[in-house]
Amino acid sequence: MKGNEMEELAHLNVEGIPKELDLILAIIINDDRLYRDLTLKENIDWHLFLELAMHHRVFPLVYSRLFKQNHGLLPSFVMESLERSYKRNTFHMLHLSAEMEKINEMFLDNGIKSLFLKGPILAKELYGDLSLRTSGDIDLLIHIEDIAKADRLLVSFGYKQDEYIHSLLNDWKWRHHHFTYYHEAFGTKVEVHWRLNPAPSNEPAFHELWQRKQRSTTHQASRLFFLGNEDLFFFLVTHGARHGWSRLRWLADIHQIVEKGLNWTKVELLLRKHKGKKIAGQALILSAVLFQTDVPKDAQMFITRKANQLAAQALFYLRNKVNLHSGKVPRDVAKYHALHLFSLMSYQQKIAYIFMMLHPLYSDLETLPLPRKLHFLYYPLRPFLWTWRKTRNITKYKNMEVK
Repeated sequence: MKGNEMEELAHLNVEGIPKELDLILAIIINDDRLYRDLTLKENIDWHLFLELAMHHRVFPLVYSRLFKQNHGLLPSFVMESLERSYKRNTFHMLHLSAEMEKINEMFLDNGIKSLFLKGPILAKELYGDLSLRTSGDIDLLIHIEDIAKADRLLVSFGYKQDEYIHSLLNDWKWRHHHFTYYHEAFGTKVEVHWRLNPAPSNEPAFHELWQRKQRSTTHQASRLFFLGNEDLFFFLVTHGARHGWSRLRWLADIHQIVEKGLNWTKVELLLRKHKGKKIAGQALILSAVLFQTDVPKDAQMFITRKANQLAAQALFYLRNKVNLHSGKVPRDVAKYHALHLFSLMSYQQKIAYIFMMLHPLYSDLETLPLPRKLHFLYYPLRPFLWTWRKTRNITKYKNMEVK
């Protein structure tokens, strides 16, 4: 690593991050000196501390570390709240794990190959303990040709599709990347992916990922598979970057997989092929600065000036406790996120993104319904339909103001 790049990494400006978040990080990384300094010398807002631990989905790690250290420096209500959340999450993860194995067996028995992406399998394989990671749902990847069969099986199993994707000219295949299902009786959500990320992502094909898969050694189901280590690293950095690293849980995953060990030659080849080197650098820098991850010498090739810039941009999400999964993201945050996502793209992805904007949307069909055989006309008509919708929205807004 070049000296100036190392210096930039060491001096990544983390000012503005709440001291309560600093305390959370100190607990997770076992920085006893910083932990004591913050709890004894700083005026910690303990309600904000709990709120941030929940927001970043790292409360299992926080509770586990505190339980082992037993310093007794935190208010009793904080430990009690963390303990309740920890226990609820443990039961939830056990439930997800059992459901994951059932779905996997059902799919394999019906000829569907599936790779599990996150959830219980990640908790076991990266943390060695089901209780140390949170997960809201079960994420799995299958071949796009198996989507219809998977849908029928999940419906027969009591699941209902939670959201329907309106598509024009079959753009759902590349514009989106998963369908969501929900089981009311079980309270379980399942995301069935046919891509790792939505377009314009550049990623390995399913058959490549399946060839490099690894078998879970920690679950009862001997036929349960997940991504190979290097593919998993690729997925984790692209997924976390796409969400602005707005939750520390995703960076904790990066720390764990780096600590576990990777073949960095294979990682470099994978990232070079799929234009993800600067994103990997961003993840490694954030993990090194926030989680004190020891970046191996073979991985330091990813620590570049551009990666540093992207890491600095991502701190915006931590400073402002951004929640991209809330019902309505504030306009200024949405604008910042859109620009950040664009900066993450390679040159080829930016070109593809621009062409995506020119591709017809289902809203064009709603604006001007045309027979299926004339759907090709939506290409030349799209600019006019977009302008028409914008004009109508502005007029509607002004009329509301007048009233």
